[in-house]
Amino acid sequence: MTQTAVWNCKQLVTLAGPARPRVRQEMRELGVIPDGAMLLRGGFVEATGTRAEIERQVSPETQIIDAGDRIVLPGFVDAHTHPVFAGTRADEFEERMQGVVYADIAARGGGILSTVRRTREASEASLLEAARRRRVWFARGGTTTVEAKSGYGLSLEAELKILRVIRDLAADFKLRYIPTFLGAHEVPVEYRSRIDQYIALVVEEMLPRVAADRLAEYCDVFCEPSVFPPEKARIVLQAAQRFGFKLRIHADQFSTDSGSLLAAELGAATADHLERTGTAGMEALLRAKVQPVLLPASVYALGSSTYPAARRMIDLGLAVVLATDFNPGSSPTASMPMVLSLAATQLKMTAAEAITAATINAAYSLQRGGELGSLEPHKRADFVIHDCDDYRELPYFFGRDPAVAVYTSGACAYTFSEY
Repeated sequence: MTQTAVWNCKQLVTLAGPARPRVRQEMRELGVIPDGAMLLRGGFVEATGTRAEIERQVSPETQIIDAGDRIVLPGFVDAHTHPVFAGTRADEFEERMQGVVYADIAARGGGILSTVRRTREASEASLLEAARRRRVWFARGGTTTVEAKSGYGLSLEAELKILRVIRDLAADFKLRYIPTFLGAHEVPVEYRSRIDQYIALVVEEMLPRVAADRLAEYCDVFCEPSVFPPEKARIVLQAAQRFGFKLRIHADQFSTDSGSLLAAELGAATADHLERTGTAGMEALLRAKVQPVLLPASVYALGSSTYPAARRMIDLGLAVVLATDFNPGSSPTASMPMVLSLAATQLKMTAAEAITAATINAAYSLQRGGELGSLEPHKRADFVIHDCDDYRELPYFFGRDPAVAVYTSGACAYTFSEY
């Protein structure tokens, strides 16, 4: 196998450290190597060190990737996204900016249900074409792994259609996609006032088919009193466990603690959102080793000021994760650098903590920490060259996606002009 050297890195940010999610002070320890370099072989990292150390190990046949005196980081792992949908909700965005609240938009059939209508009508081919276009948006922000939820179908055939598109995205080998079934994202129009019948559809028809076709690893539920209250969400999630799915939960976005307490009770991998989580919920997540996935871009895009209490979570010892929540309604961004900036300004996280939350901690939340999320020997060579001089510039220059080259398993997936 051909050896490749990556050098001329102003900073090689390795995230080297213990083989587990990072907590407290560990989240500030990035394993930065000034004038760093890497050796790659067969799609994996072989060695890291200073350029002088790596140069001693190369041969005349070694291929060279010149980072151009820029920083090199592990690819971001975006652990909460909704990337497959038809249309946009730009009209609703404009209404919200004029003072119309999201609940009123949803009550008249807007919100998630408006995207459901368009997605049901769209062909599988058109959904795949749109999702491939959006995949470039993730890459521009330096993301190499995407957790991808369904949830805009809310019928057996439409949910399967979305999950097949996610499977096809993964088959392109540009970025990594990890599929999550979110049939309990909302109650569709045809089941309004009949939530128990819809839950039966999810449990008795959707989950068995998704499992049989091996279209998802995780099952998620939007657990809120106004959508799927805990006693209803529990039915779906326990059924998912019986079918072998691991769990993720939309929790505490609009109400306090009930979602996080359910995530802890069921041993979910993650509890996501957590804008309203209190002490009881945080302590339950800590005891159950459930990772919090924080989504500050959705708070920002909804015009809210209620951000999750990241500092309390970190101080308590929770292994915090950051993600974009990319979706057409509440978080229409695929930019992880934008999320890092919001984490700094609104969640009061340091740049190092935010990068840890978006790389190694995110990888562990998807049970990929042994192969992704850091640049260490024997791990996948998923890395990004950013046009920056220092890793702290990633949140500092907000609104800018600085990736110039994106690599997955050592192969160049995307290159972008720096101008």
